Amino acid sequence: MSREKVESRNPWTWVPSLYYAEGIPYALVMLVSVIMYKRMGVSNAKIGFYTGILYLPWVIKPLWSPIIDMVKKKRFWIILMQFIVALGLLGVSLSLHLPNFLLFTIIFFFLMAFSSATHDIAADGFYMLGLDVHKQAYFTGIRSTFYRLAIITAQGFLVIIAGELEKSGNIPNAWSTVFLILTIIFFLFFVYHNFILPYPDADKAVFNTETNNPVKNFFKTFLLFFKKEKIGLIIAFLLIYRMGEAQLITIAQLFLKDPRNVGGLGLTTIQIGFVYGTVGVIALSLGGIVGGLLAARNGLKFWLWPMFIAINIPALVYIFLSYNQPSSFYIISSMVAIEQFCYGFGFTAYMLYMIYIVVGEYKTSHYAIATGFMALSMMIPRLFSGELQELLGYKHFFVWVLLTMIPGILIVKYLSIDPEFGKKKMEQK
Repeated sequence: MSREKVESRNPWTWVPSLYYAEGIPYALVMLVSVIMYKRMGVSNAKIGFYTGILYLPWVIKPLWSPIIDMVKKKRFWIILMQFIVALGLLGVSLSLHLPNFLLFTIIFFFLMAFSSATHDIAADGFYMLGLDVHKQAYFTGIRSTFYRLAIITAQGFLVIIAGELEKSGNIPNAWSTVFLILTIIFFLFFVYHNFILPYPDADKAVFNTETNNPVKNFFKTFLLFFKKEKIGLIIAFLLIYRMGEAQLITIAQLFLKDPRNVGGLGLTTIQIGFVYGTVGVIALSLGGIVGGLLAARNGLKFWLWPMFIAINIPALVYIFLSYNQPSSFYIISSMVAIEQFCYGFGFTAYMLYMIYIVVGEYKTSHYAIATGFMALSMMIPRLFSGELQELLGYKHFFVWVLLTMIPGILIVKYLSIDPEFGKKKMEQK
């Protein structure tokens, strides 16, 4: 007997788990892989080069996003990509014992990156198709919080586990065990979402490839996005809003770990994992949830400026830490809590604005294009942040990061947003 296809479910049963599953592969590929390769004896030059390449699928994912609209349902793509990610995790786990582990793990990480980027497209489209406008606003903070929770879990909890397992003296076996555990977890995600994700009526292929020209539809999708009113301002916002965060995301951890005699705080790997895995989780969750609730009550336009300021406050946090170099772990943890709360709160505006600018039947593809610009906004500053930090030192680098909010001020000032967008009373269009 076939299983009944439920058109709608309580979003709490699938939105948090979907975006937690979306964040894990990204965190592993872009963040945890750096630590793992360092512990495996790979040079900094190779780590920087290969992990930089792994960012590419998220940047160029808009190029294949129309295919997700043309072929099959978004639900189908979500389930399939989660299964492939599980296979990629298993591949990394098994490859770490090989003499040429670097080549094979990079191949499997790239498979995970491509699958994760595709999963992002389908999940974001499914989110917009499965929820009305108000619920999208309400769950924006929750979805971004669980995505961030996944990243912090990888940076914190998984790193702590690997660090504890490394005490046995067998580093490859320690990291292989971590990735084997992740394989099991992701397979459980695959099974859970296969049963729990609803079947919204709106989730269907946009194009009939038998009667329409797929190539023509592909280019039409891109053309319609770039013909949006004030597209230059939209792209500028997508590229500039997170400039400070993009530069801090890598340097902050290096600052916390570097010795005090070179300007850092000298924390251990386990301490860093603890800070991000506990204090960071709580603060980030609160920031994202508060941001979503307030945006649902007053609308995006009302909270845009406070959220923009919030996402740039972490620069002030690290200016304080770099100039004072406190030895108190309590003070350091408190500063990280402020950083993570502000990121969770401020990122809500970015997520909602991407939803705001995509309308019509091509919203999945257009949202993917927007997230491609989001990935580019994180990639470009990250490329030069390391060299810039070495040139300026930690103190001056964090001051520089604060100054990079100035272009964002000019962009936010001229941004046009419907005051009613995101409010509870707003009707589904």
